[in-house]
Formats: sequence, structure tokens, C-alpha cells
Amino acid sequence: MVKIRLKRMGAKKKPFYRIVVADARSPRDGKFIEQIGTYNPLANPSEIKVDVEKAKKWLSTGAQPTDTVKKLLKIAGITE
Repeated sequence: MVKIRLKRMGAKKKPFYRIVVADARSPRDGKFIEQIGTYNPLANPSEIKVDVEKAKKWLSTGAQPTDTVKKLLKIAGITE
């Protein structure tokens, strides 16, 4: 099963996330298939950048977004 989820980057107490497509069995910060965006919660307002083409392609092929990513995609205007 393929998931769209967050990969944590950045230093301690300064999180920065990449939105990645990964196998559900791989670890959170482990191997991934493709990076489709970034999320910076520390910016004010928080910064979300998503490659719309790639996101729609992966959603149409059956990749399941996690709850957090689902919210981010909704904010970015990719899903309802």
C-alpha cells in the first residue's frame, strides 16, 4: 500500500516537513518514492507548497493520504 505522508526534517524543536509518497511499511523518515511538496509550520502563516500535478496523479492511482496530509491538501485546494 502506498501512502502520502510527512517526512520530518529540520533541527530539534524546529520542524520542517516534506510531503512524500512512500510505501506504508517504510519508516517515517526512511525511503520514499517521490517528494510532492513541503510544509513549514513555523512560518506565520504556515507555508504549504504542493506540486498539484504529482499530488493528483498519486491520488488517482490510489495512494492514501494520512489525516494530516489530507488536511494540508484541503488547505492547498487539491481535494475537497
